[in-house]
Amino acid sequence: MGLNCTPSVAVVLSLCALFLVIESHPALGSNRGSFGLATDDVTAPPAGICSGAVILQGYKCQEFDVRTDDGYILSVQRIPEGRVGGAAKNKQPVLLQHGVLVDGMTWLLSSPDESLALILADSGFDVWIANTRGTRFSRRHVTLDPTDPDFWNWTWDDMVTHDLPTVIDFVFKQTGNKIHYVGHSMGTLIALAAFSEGKQIDKVKAAALLSPIAYLSHMTTALGVVAAKAFVGEITSLIGVAEFNPKGEPVANFLKALCADPGLNCYDLLGALTGKNCCLNVSTVDLFLKNEPQSTATKNMVHLAQTVRDGVLKKYDYGNDNFNVEHYGEAKPPVYNLSNIPHNLPLFLSYGGQDALSDVRDVATLLDSLKLHDEDKLSVQYIKDYAHADFIMGVSAKDIVYNQIVAFFKRQN
Repeated sequence: MGLNCTPSVAVVLSLCALFLVIESHPALGSNRGSFGLATDDVTAPPAGICSGAVILQGYKCQEFDVRTDDGYILSVQRIPEGRVGGAAKNKQPVLLQHGVLVDGMTWLLSSPDESLALILADSGFDVWIANTRGTRFSRRHVTLDPTDPDFWNWTWDDMVTHDLPTVIDFVFKQTGNKIHYVGHSMGTLIALAAFSEGKQIDKVKAAALLSPIAYLSHMTTALGVVAAKAFVGEITSLIGVAEFNPKGEPVANFLKALCADPGLNCYDLLGALTGKNCCLNVSTVDLFLKNEPQSTATKNMVHLAQTVRDGVLKKYDYGNDNFNVEHYGEAKPPVYNLSNIPHNLPLFLSYGGQDALSDVRDVATLLDSLKLHDEDKLSVQYIKDYAHADFIMGVSAKDIVYNQIVAFFKRQN
């Protein structure tokens, strides 16, 4: 289906509509569920990932606050060893970066034998988990409060410029070793953009990119049919809301209105959004919905929408030549040139044939931009039956994907 008539609406809805399931799921209340993360007081700090999802599984875990150079305080977790023990000294660090509208908990929703973070720890790696600005564990700033619109004045450009380099540098200084990197969805986007600009690339040993997102021109979902009918002006009612909270009233009302369309099954938005996931466990999906979604900046969602509209990977477009000149020194936003990624950086890309967000045609465009990459440094895995969520929650992900990641990282000596 084409998205050319209203691409901005389509991408914003497609990226966020999954989480309307939280409103309509009959088994779930307003609390976030079994990890002890529920709170009615937005000012109260939520229980951490370590206490909520790692230590109770028999692993050691440490919580860190990492401050970016623009003042955001990010929550970072470390799982230094597997259940069998063994000091973290000289172990290879691995940094896990989640996608948009979720947080680091997404790496820990399945059993220890099926969760990538714990599989890596049990495989002898020193595991670090990032949580981007605006998510529940990273809603802090040295001067700004989340109720202040200025707190939300950012896009994924700022994750490229500030969050990712800061966390990479922190892990490097803590361990003294170059890191392996794993990203899913938007976690791949910010890595590719950062690597193309040489940010902390000297501290990265290899990267595994799951459901890689760099181009979204061919994103097709069942939801797109409804989104294409939406009047583009409707989304402007959300732009005045600095925090894009999928559970908040402005976004929820907009999505509920769309759900009145008889062609959209709001009880199956996971499939409508991500494509037909082959391998999800119902209890894991329920746990996912109890812990997510997370807020992001509305400006960030607009930036993602621009990626669909323009078909290129570039910095945020302020929609006005003068504003762009003010920010970039030129009338048009600079493009991220992915061919600038060092050709000898070991990359592992894994994508699915049923993925409606990381469409195979857009992945082909990404691979074309990497055509000059050293042949022995680029590994590509295509999984015919996998869709977007299978890569982080699939019951078969360990056998099909995670074991390949472990082997790939262990080859990088």
